Amino acid sequence: QVQFVESGGGLVQPGGSLRLSCAVSGIMFRFYNMGWYRQAPGKQREMVAVITSRGSTSYADSVKGRFTISRDSAKNTVYMQMNSLKPEDTAVYYCDAVSAAGSATYWGQGTQVTVSS
Repeated sequence: QVQFVESGGGLVQPGGSLRLSCAVSGIMFRFYNMGWYRQAPGKQREMVAVITSRGSTSYADSVKGRFTISRDSAKNTVYMQMNSLKPEDTAVYYCDAVSAAGSATYWGQGTQVTVSS
């Protein structure tokens, strides 16, 4: 059974920082591409950042230079450091795991990030 434990969300002022964590069990973590997505109220879920099983990263244009995704295969965990947060970053953030072959996709339960003064 695949299980996700997401943490690190919360309320932060504009310009502040948060670090999201997503620990996954039940998969061969090192063979999975990991990603962070977000969904704001009334909007579609969008990709924020992805890190492949080999460590290559990609980011949405809206977060480039502010967010950094990383992974620790020893801990089966993916992280996202979010700096210079803006109110428009407010959303539920979801972690996902996609097998390198693309044959399996799993989603975490989501963690709320609210950027407000």
